[in-house]
Amino acid sequence: MTHALEYNSERSHLIIPEYGRHLQKMVDHAVSIEDDKERNKVAKSIIAVMGNMNPHLRDVSDFQHKLWDQLFIISDFKLDVESPFPKPTREMLSERPEMLEYPQNFPKYRFYGNNIKRMIDEAKKYEEGPLKEALVLSIANHMKKSYLNWNRDSVEDEVIFDHLNELSNGAINLKNTDEDLSEAANLLRNKKKHSKAPSKKSNRGKGRKRH
Repeated sequence: MTHALEYNSERSHLIIPEYGRHLQKMVDHAVSIEDDKERNKVAKSIIAVMGNMNPHLRDVSDFQHKLWDQLFIISDFKLDVESPFPKPTREMLSERPEMLEYPQNFPKYRFYGNNIKRMIDEAKKYEEGPLKEALVLSIANHMKKSYLNWNRDSVEDEVIFDHLNELSNGAINLKNTDEDLSEAANLLRNKKKHSKAPSKKSNRGKGRKRH
């Protein structure tokens, strides 16, 4: 008995290939059913099959919503059944998503990083006093360390103060302060100290006496 071969090039296009050819045929069959009651019954059966194919998604929120959306997509939006969720449209899928706003650091001083800018913005909210002064000096030292990571040459405190004043839009001014920032050598030394993992030396064999 000879069976006619069916080539992929002759088959209908799989809209969501992950579900396979058999489920595509089930959806095509559901679209062709004229009786509304029977068509809705078959659609729910197809949803159950799709759910069994994705057991790892059962605990994901809106899992059923996603399955119904995919059912309509597989039918090329031709399936007319009652859905517990709003039906998607071809226009909705073709819409381009809105561009995400990525956090942008101050373009002139990217070597400081976004966290420094956030710290400066928070420091501006503090009331004047010892706490704010300590926080601002801590930020300035972090800025100096970041600057030295980018440029190994020594940097004057006045340069950091100018950058801090600019990044804070003039709200923080340390140009007349009597405090000095940490020495460049100390900042770099601390960085090396924390970057090296402490090595554990074995004491095995030490202190043994030979008999």
